[in-house]
Amino acid sequence: MRFFITGGSGLAGSKLAEMALARGDQVYSGYAHNQPPYGKEVKFDLLDANGIRDIIERMRPDVIVHSAALTDVDRCEREKDLACKINVEGTRAIAEAARKAGSYLVYISTDYVFDGQRGLYREEEEETNPVSYYGRSKLQGEEFCLDQGCIARTCVIYGSRPASGKVNFALWLLNALKSGKEARVVTDQFITPTLNSNLAAMVLEAADRRLSGIYHLSGAARVSRYDFACELARAFDLDRRLILPSQMSDIGWLAKRPMDSSLDTGKASRMLKNRPLNLCESLQVLRDEIL
Repeated sequence: MRFFITGGSGLAGSKLAEMALARGDQVYSGYAHNQPPYGKEVKFDLLDANGIRDIIERMRPDVIVHSAALTDVDRCEREKDLACKINVEGTRAIAEAARKAGSYLVYISTDYVFDGQRGLYREEEEETNPVSYYGRSKLQGEEFCLDQGCIARTCVIYGSRPASGKVNFALWLLNALKSGKEARVVTDQFITPTLNSNLAAMVLEAADRRLSGIYHLSGAARVSRYDFACELARAFDLDRRLILPSQMSDIGWLAKRPMDSSLDTGKASRMLKNRPLNLCESLQVLRDEIL
């Protein structure tokens, strides 16, 4: 198949491109700033709707995976117009071009579409209610993609390599502990952390089978960030005593974050052969990838 992956240099997109290439797919990796490590590079701009349409019309991909977004939650709160142009209008342009080209679309969305009041959110049974502009903009993007293919909501992606010039939470923590540095991690935010290779496998299966609707494609385990950090330390035989508990209120975030945005992955576990992994499984894969 021919894939066009937006955000091809990002944590999700780069792993997806790597795994698609490994199985023989043709991959075009879209990027704005950081060159992607896998796939044929395609420079594009989510602020340029006409450019997006031209690229997709020429490429005619079988599958588009739209993972590019402005994901800096506080920046989205400060620069709402920019976040709207990238996350809402850019997604609209991708969806319209996909429809015109006859491409199947997977839209990578987020747990931040929920308010975090209860956690373990299911796809169809829960009301979305984002508490940040980032979450609101991603939810608006979902509306353009509902009849185009699959909406894949995920949560706190991590992986074995930096992406787009940034380290993810897992690598940040491991680097700090290996250096003997203390790391403050919140105990009152609950998540379902997602290994990027597990996410990529699930997205590839969704594309192969042309699944439709909303799927929660995250890790299967609900944990606090603090407990996630402790499990990472345990998996890599590092000193857990360097992980210092803190509270969300201690961090000077501009935008509000949901306290419990964990996702229920029961639907994905029932429907997919490449099921969401539990935390022990994911950390073993991460350890194998790093070591």
